[in-house]
Amino acid sequence: MMFSHADTDEMVLTEITEDIDTDSTGNVARLVVFNDEHNTFNWVIDCFIQVLNHSETQAEQLALLIHLKGKATVKTGPKSVLKPLKDSLTDKGLSAVIEEDSGK
Repeated sequence: MMFSHADTDEMVLTEITEDIDTDSTGNVARLVVFNDEHNTFNWVIDCFIQVLNHSETQAEQLALLIHLKGKATVKTGPKSVLKPLKDSLTDKGLSAVIEEDSGK
């Protein structure tokens, strides 16, 4: 069977679209935590150590950065990895979101 160039391109695009997993696209998402007026530094630091596996020093630096700048990226990775971490942080009372690059 012969394919024209256009037919081949369409077939390849269809196959690629069907095979792409939204988490394996190579896009890196960011877990961002926002400053608030009700969580203490110690609580935020403890949350970062427990949930994100950060060292005490890293957790302290991120807590200070959030306090001074209003928000900070506390972890990067695929959205599927960040989602349960975000959920755990918000369950503990922190204000957290996942931001994704638009690819532009």
